[in-house]
Amino acid sequence: MVKETVWRPESKSKYHSVLYDGGMTRRGSYAKGIAKREEILTVALDVIARHGYRGASVREIADAVGLSQAGLLHYFDSRDELLTAVLTKRDEVDAPAPAEEPFEALLRIVAHNAEVPGLVQLYAQLSIEATDPAHPAHEYFVARYERLRSMFADGIRRAQAAGAMRADADPETTATAIVAAADGLQAQFLLDPSIDMAAGLRALIDGLRL
Repeated sequence: MVKETVWRPESKSKYHSVLYDGGMTRRGSYAKGIAKREEILTVALDVIARHGYRGASVREIADAVGLSQAGLLHYFDSRDELLTAVLTKRDEVDAPAPAEEPFEALLRIVAHNAEVPGLVQLYAQLSIEATDPAHPAHEYFVARYERLRSMFADGIRRAQAAGAMRADADPETTATAIVAAADGLQAQFLLDPSIDMAAGLRALIDGLRL
C-alpha cells in the first residue's frame, strides 16, 4: 500500500493524506467524483431555477453542495462549462418517455418551463453566447438542434403516414419551424411572463393535424 499526499480543493484544510491500493482505490475515487458531479448538477438545476442565470453564482452553487469555489471548479473547468452541463442534465430529466408522442412531450416540457423561468433564462442566454464556436456550449446547441429537428421530422412523417397530419407539410422545414417557435416563445415569455408558451405551440402544432 502506498501513501500519497494530494490536494483536495473541497477540503477546509490544506492537504489530506490518502491511502490507496492501486487501481481499486482509483476506481473508487473516480466513482465518487462522478457521484459528486451529479450532485452538483442536481443542486445547480434547483439554484438556477430559483435565482436565474445571473443570480446563480459559482459561490452560491458551491455553498449549496458544501464545496469551496475552487472545489467546485475541480469538477468543471469554468462557469460556462458548469452551466452547459446543467442544460445537459435538464435534458436528461425532461427526456420523453419511450412511448410519448414527440409533440406532446414538447408541450409538456414547455408548460413545465413556465414554472422554472431561471432555467429558461439560462437556456436563452447560453444559446446566444454559444453562437461563438469557442464557447463551451457551442457543440451542445448544435447537437441539440440537430436532434430535435430529426425527432420532430420523424414524428411528422409518422403522423402523415397515419393520416393524422397534413401531407403538404414538409417534415424537415416544419420541424425547423417548430423548434424556432419554441425558442421564440421562450424569449417572449422572458420579456412578458403572461405569454402562454404551451398554448402558442399547441396552436401551431394543432394547425398541422387533421
